[in-house]
Amino acid sequence: MRTRLFPPRMKQLSARRSATIAVLDVGTSKIACLIARLSPVGGDGPSARGRTHRARVLGIGHQRSRGVKAGQIVDMEEAEAAIRRTVDAAERMARTQVDSVIITASGGRLASQHFAAKTRIDGAAVAASDVHRVLEASATHVTERGRVVLHSLPTGFSLDGACGIREPAGMVGAELGVDLHVASVDQASMRNLLVAIERAHLSIEAAAAAPYVAGLAVLEADEAELGAIVIDMGAGGASVAVFSGGAVVHTDAVTLGGNHVTMDIARGLDCRLADAERLKTLYGAAIASPSDERETVAFDHVGESGEHSASAPKSHLVRIIRPRVEETLEFLRDRLAASGYPAHAGRRIVLTGGACLLTGLPEASRRILGGQVRVGRPAGIDGLPESARSPAFAAAVGLLVYPQFAGREYFEPRREQETRGTGTGGYMSRVGQWLKDSF
Repeated sequence: MRTRLFPPRMKQLSARRSATIAVLDVGTSKIACLIARLSPVGGDGPSARGRTHRARVLGIGHQRSRGVKAGQIVDMEEAEAAIRRTVDAAERMARTQVDSVIITASGGRLASQHFAAKTRIDGAAVAASDVHRVLEASATHVTERGRVVLHSLPTGFSLDGACGIREPAGMVGAELGVDLHVASVDQASMRNLLVAIERAHLSIEAAAAAPYVAGLAVLEADEAELGAIVIDMGAGGASVAVFSGGAVVHTDAVTLGGNHVTMDIARGLDCRLADAERLKTLYGAAIASPSDERETVAFDHVGESGEHSASAPKSHLVRIIRPRVEETLEFLRDRLAASGYPAHAGRRIVLTGGACLLTGLPEASRRILGGQVRVGRPAGIDGLPESARSPAFAAAVGLLVYPQFAGREYFEPRREQETRGTGTGGYMSRVGQWLKDSF
């Protein structure tokens, strides 16, 4: 099997067509696979969440992740085996076989670039060819070397300087402009993820940025329209998607996540990693409470399992956790401010991902980031087990929604040809084009 150098692009799912899809979320702490049936909503248009289809989960599989660190593959054999077992569990539950999957990209230094372009239309009505021409002009900008484009999203058109136009076709003006948001990740990180999945005998239909699809799962349509920041807090890092005007306008990521808190606890208490994870989950908090001094937590020191059980006041555990949480939130605050999309009092912040379940995290986020903060859970999916209605499954569930929004993206057709892993520098593509032009 020849491995792709880049993930393929997904076409818009027809509003009149049903489909069965499988999605795969390969994270640092868990791997999840969902198989679902998408059926048209029907009626006069999309649902209240802007979705054209109703999704019903047929099968689900999830287990502890192996061979993955900070969202990147670090052990190919272990990652492949974990992916196989996860997909197999979903297939058994759904009683169907999976050949292809839509995947998340959560590692690889997710980042955004913004491009703009204009074209003359000389007072005529805007045609589809004009829209294509201005999008093509904006897409000619080259992304940073060693990066792979995940999403290329028009965030707004302008006509003779009038901004905020969503669909310019049929409108009259002299000059058409567009703003294009491009989200990308490191090529090496994405390629290793593709290799691990294809070694499990699965083809990839598309790849999507984790915070973007998490936002599709947890945001109400009004939140995406008015403006919201989705922070997907995972074990290996925290990633961000800024929504405005119903579209994602910025993405970013930092390599600080739940595993860093676990490591801090293990070092601070000199306990085993398993005990540190248990203490974080059951007793951990990002803010102090008056009862912390009276409560104690028990654990075993490293190398002394079952011999001499140790204990410490819960307040000591909180004092270990709090600085790391504050560091992560302050880092996100500074990155958002530098990007031009700062959190402020009027903007809603939605926390999701497994690490956001830490007690007191919404309050800490409100104090450091400002704005209105809530924990986002996936909604609007039928047949989703109660265990998967957690923020930890937001990105996986969002992949079920993504095919309904994939048509909003733009990719230059010529670049699509160049992304095929032929190993011949595009020679066969050029020969094919010459034959088409000549005969």
